[in-house]
Amino acid sequence: FVVELGVLSSFAFALMLFISSVVQTFVTLRNAISGLGDEESSQKLLVSAIEQADTLLVATALLIISLGLQSLFIGRIEGLPNWLNIRTFDDLKGKLLSVIVVALAVKFFSFASNWKGGTDILLLGGTIALVILALAVYGGVLERSSGKYKSEELGDAREE
Repeated sequence: FVVELGVLSSFAFALMLFISSVVQTFVTLRNAISGLGDEESSQKLLVSAIEQADTLLVATALLIISLGLQSLFIGRIEGLPNWLNIRTFDDLKGKLLSVIVVALAVKFFSFASNWKGGTDILLLGGTIALVILALAVYGGVLERSSGKYKSEELGDAREE
């Protein structure tokens, strides 16, 4: 029952973020029409697009969590694309790592598009690079341990 609450709450947050992002898109586009061709309006439009991408990535991560918990604890959902088939916690973590890396890159681009000069961008970029490097190393460890697990499964299947 507790896992079902987690599935539902993650799905509800994802759904609301998707809806919010769509509504914000319409509001932003409506406001941008009056300033088409204006450099400041174009900059605001660019920043809004990057921020929307960030929101969509967070919503996607929450959707992956919801579907992953559903698959792992309650039952598989039929008709999902292959990339959303989650069989183990390592599958779920790997998919989330991918989304997190892209979200960090989008966050950096959002910051860079508003950058007014100075060295603060170097610190942020370096910090994000270190986090992505740590996630890549962790992802490599996950992949190796998953590969070992899969080869053990194949070995067991061959013995039967």
